[in-house]
Amino acid sequence: MQVNTSKRTELIDITEMVASEVKNAGIDNGICIIRTAHTTTSIVINENETGLVSDIIGMLERFVPSHAGYNHDRIDNNADSHLRSIILGSSEIVPVKNSRLSLGTWQSIFLAEFDGPRKRNVDVIIIPGGMFG
Repeated sequence: MQVNTSKRTELIDITEMVASEVKNAGIDNGICIIRTAHTTTSIVINENETGLVSDIIGMLERFVPSHAGYNHDRIDNNADSHLRSIILGSSEIVPVKNSRLSLGTWQSIFLAEFDGPRKRNVDVIIIPGGMFG
C-alpha cells in the first residue's frame, strides 16, 4: 500500500489501512507483518495521542539531532533520518484473530517518516496460522 507523507518528520497512523488489508485477505487467524523497505522510515506501534506523538518526535530529535556532523551528511544531508529509522526499526508483527488485527486498546500502527515529504510503500503481509489469543 502507498502512503503519502507531508512533512520531513511525522508519524502517520496507518492502522485503518492495514486493518482493511487484513479484512480483504479473508484470513481468520494468523499474523500480519507490516514492513517498510525505505531506509529513512520506520513502522512502530504506540498510542495515537497528539501529545505523545509530539513527544516521540521531540525525543528522536534530541537523541539524534539534525546536522550534527554525521559523515553521511556529506552525501545526502539526511544521516539523522537513517539513524532514527535504525532506532525504531522497519517492521512490526501483529496477531490476526477473527479477521481483525489483535491490537491493544490504545495501540495504533504508524509509519514514521524522517525524510519527507515523499510517497512511501508499506508492505502488509498476512500469513494464515493457528489461533492467537
